[in-house]
Amino acid sequence: MIGTIVNTCTILIGSLTGSIIRKGIKDKYKDALFLAMGLAATGLGINAIVQNMPNSQYPVLFIVSLALGSLIGTILDLDGKFQKAVNHFSSKGKLAQGISTGVLLFCIGTLSILGPVNAALYQDYTFLFTNATLDLVTSCVLASAYGIGISICAGVLFLWQGSIYTLTLFLGNFISSSLMCEISIVGGFLIFCSGLSILEIKSIKTLNLLPSLLIPVIFFLFLALLC
Repeated sequence: MIGTIVNTCTILIGSLTGSIIRKGIKDKYKDALFLAMGLAATGLGINAIVQNMPNSQYPVLFIVSLALGSLIGTILDLDGKFQKAVNHFSSKGKLAQGISTGVLLFCIGTLSILGPVNAALYQDYTFLFTNATLDLVTSCVLASAYGIGISICAGVLFLWQGSIYTLTLFLGNFISSSLMCEISIVGGFLIFCSGLSILEIKSIKTLNLLPSLLIPVIFFLFLALLC
């Protein structure tokens, strides 16, 4: 878990640094940061999709995952409940958007998913340390745009990577590269949607799409039971 702990700490450090810098930034520069984060999220989402889709063994799975996931998320109103929870503690309307974007950028990426797997199976922390370096910069930029509330993402990342690490210890053979590929494709679409929302191109309730990440897991569990 040392890699996950380091990754969590870098997000906390980046969030604190960014929030301090934020106090001296004029509004027009904050707008520039919002634009940068929107472009970055959009680019990262497209990159995840393009990189992983050619390796997909089930090319229709991501469509089914997005459709079912968005339906489940909308029924549960995950976005609405999250917005209310964040607004209860902060009057800054864009903080919820910042946190949701941060969670997606920090958690739904190849390094953040494969890192805990490699750590559990091979005690290899290369992916996690690399991810920690990237997250340090990303959290600093996010916090400079949205504030110290971005530090909440550190706790989410710890639980996310910790869960993957623990599951891999018990279900090492189940956490296959094929499953990671399908999750990365769906995750890429979620990050891309988050970027569109930040750029105000299309208002998308990205959190309502989060259940989409569970559909590939359920699908692979079903396949494992059949075998």
